Amino acid sequence: MTPRRNERALVRPHVVTGGRARPSRNVFDVVTLVLATGDLPRTGLTPEKVQIVELCLGGALSVAEISGHLGLPVGITRVLLSDLVDSGHLTTRAGAPAAPAPKVRLLQEVLDGLRARL
Repeated sequence: MTPRRNERALVRPHVVTGGRARPSRNVFDVVTLVLATGDLPRTGLTPEKVQIVELCLGGALSVAEISGHLGLPVGITRVLLSDLVDSGHLTTRAGAPAAPAPKVRLLQEVLDGLRARL
């Protein structure tokens, strides 16, 4: 009996991480930027890890972007990224902080100004 596609999709991430569900580091938010550190040897890396390093050689990518390129869940991607940071292939930077929310008074003044122009 051949496994259904959904069943294979559930097994694959488990195999990709060697059965681990948690990264060795807890520094990966979805907006954390990841960069390749240079030309370290890629021998012994899984195909997914090689793909991550090659993606990051082109410039900084967020965890969410890497996850999308790989077609893997973010949790699985975090495990792979932590392995690559531990091995020295990657480094991380915190994503840009969110801009503070505008004040309600300022928004009201903008709305009033727009209405006055109509």
